[in-house]
Amino acid sequence: MVNVAIIGAGFMGKTHLTAYKAMNNAIVTAVCDLNETQGRALAEEAGCPWYADGETMLREAKVDAIDICLPTFLHEQYALLGAKYKKHILCEKPVTLTLEALDRMLDAAEKAGVQFAVGQAVRFWPEYVKTKQLYDAGALGTVKYARASRLSVHPAWSEWYRKPENSGGGLFDLHLHDVDYLCYLFGRVRQVYAVGQKNDVGCWNHVASSLSFENGVQATAEGIIEMPAGFPFTMELNVVGDQKAVSYRMRAGANLEDVASAVRETWLYGGAEPEKLDIDPYDAYQKELEHFIGHLDAGTPITAITPQDVRHVLTVIHAIRTSLETGEPVAL
Repeated sequence: MVNVAIIGAGFMGKTHLTAYKAMNNAIVTAVCDLNETQGRALAEEAGCPWYADGETMLREAKVDAIDICLPTFLHEQYALLGAKYKKHILCEKPVTLTLEALDRMLDAAEKAGVQFAVGQAVRFWPEYVKTKQLYDAGALGTVKYARASRLSVHPAWSEWYRKPENSGGGLFDLHLHDVDYLCYLFGRVRQVYAVGQKNDVGCWNHVASSLSFENGVQATAEGIIEMPAGFPFTMELNVVGDQKAVSYRMRAGANLEDVASAVRETWLYGGAEPEKLDIDPYDAYQKELEHFIGHLDAGTPITAITPQDVRHVLTVIHAIRTSLETGEPVAL
């Protein structure tokens, strides 16, 4: 049984608690949040103590792993605290906004001998999992092109999200999902070129990136987090090979919280007739946490996303930002 402390009792903390409660090899033994009302409510639901202070929690509670569901600008502080107390660490994305901070986090975890994982849920999203299976099996033939898109109204979760120094804006928080997944499919990026628009407080919330991979694949990713009011959360993925192409589209409610009512379709083209793929729309967050807990329980390395993966993706995001700011291609 893995004892987990959830740090951050907002939307993602609640989502993760739901997942842990469905597992038979994990239990939430503590909740930490500065907001007493919010923190106590989640702790009561979990049946565990609430703490306002992370260090007090890690000294007093029985904890094997911490699950950081805080605003991005707080991630490093609590990852370093977890490593100090030799706790395994799951950190929500984006893991942090600078490579220097990421290196400090990874170094601390390595020295403490604990596992460090980042919650890149798209790697567990059922339609994206199926696409990777098709690609890895060679079912698409030689891939010529891929396109990933993610469009959303601006989240209304909290004001911290609107500040680029706190969240990184749409480039780091939204666009990163598709950049990460494309790297998961095709490996390391060789060069990027991006166009987009900053908003009035400096967030790159409209971004279109062209990615050239070392294996020769070309891909584009589009991320907009300032769609007009009422626009449904939409994500798309198209991977085009010389034999077949797979195409996925999802339209949810105003934000991803409405995923249960989303319209989702995945098609495979290139046969005698287009084939609509029957994919179980399981909870990707559940699968993500089952993977994390399963490896901790077994004492084996977490494989779905490695520290090297995390660092490369953040490097690509920084290259995209440089391209946005200079108007030039950027080689990695």
